[in-house]
Amino acid sequence: MTNEPTTKKLTRRHVLAATTAAAAGSFITPVRAAPPEPTKITPALIEAAKKEGKFSWYTSVDLTLAEKVAKAFEARYPGVTMKVERSGAERNFQRIGQEFQNKIYNCDVVNSSDAAHLIVWKRAKMLAPFVPEDVAQYFPAAHKDPDGMFASWRVTLCPIAYNTKLVKAEDAPKSYADLLDPKWMGKIVKAHPGYSGTIMTATQQLSRDLGWSWFEKLAKQKVMQVQSATEPPKKLAQGERAVMADGGEYVVEELKSRGEPVEIVYASEGTPLITGPSAVMANAPNPSAARLFQAWSMTREAQQLNIDVGALRSAHPQAVDRADMKKFSDIKTLKEEASVVADQADAIKAQYVKYFKV
Repeated sequence: MTNEPTTKKLTRRHVLAATTAAAAGSFITPVRAAPPEPTKITPALIEAAKKEGKFSWYTSVDLTLAEKVAKAFEARYPGVTMKVERSGAERNFQRIGQEFQNKIYNCDVVNSSDAAHLIVWKRAKMLAPFVPEDVAQYFPAAHKDPDGMFASWRVTLCPIAYNTKLVKAEDAPKSYADLLDPKWMGKIVKAHPGYSGTIMTATQQLSRDLGWSWFEKLAKQKVMQVQSATEPPKKLAQGERAVMADGGEYVVEELKSRGEPVEIVYASEGTPLITGPSAVMANAPNPSAARLFQAWSMTREAQQLNIDVGALRSAHPQAVDRADMKKFSDIKTLKEEASVVADQADAIKAQYVKYFKV
């Protein structure tokens, strides 16, 4: 009889149960009553990271940006190779849960566009306490875990957008209510909360503020359904659909900067706010390299890189918005409730599938 790795799909509740069982007999850092002391990037940490020589970063950010981040880090710290493992947030969540359940520890640093994932991993004692100096000194309380387990590596929005060749500015939707107009029948693309952390978070916010009745009506608009939040902007740019109901703001901005015919609409009701936290895994095979990257990634230097080359937003108060993007402070945003998503994600997915049949 052979022991085959577990590959069944895991719910968040299953992850908690499975990881608790897997943790028995292995060293897992407990949830602390207070965060650890902030860590500076020191010559000793850099040298320890170089001795390890490599680490793996699981992320759901768009691959183009992920590779730029890796290139910048490797240039900053020669001798430490960064392996990017990019997939949708929900796929990464499943992968990490299955690997941990089978006592396979490949991930050193994890980043997700669904902040609720970090809460689930924290509850399951899968994260290591680690507080970079910049996080302790500059980040607002809303963007760092009080126990020092994770912090917001990226912030983005999930807006409406349209193809400027197919829709005139004066005819474009200005609100979520406008997307229910019959004129958009068969012309809308949106992503799926069962695959995308960004869309899961946005779905929770919109269902709370607009009600599930809005989704029920939207589903009758013959919506083109894709998976990742990075896909609707690309379908929009290709002219496959005229309007995007949701998707990553940073992807739209990057396409626009390359001359693609796309334009963002920040809905009058407010735009979903998405934080993308990062953390060091408790069982990281390369803990020093993991900590070096986590510390560097939260510096003003790295956060400005996210903004300048990736069109992301930042929780670091010293990072400056791109001149070609609307100021973050001028945008009406919806309230993020990561703990609610952590508890209700499976129910949110089920309700969504009920209406969209996908």
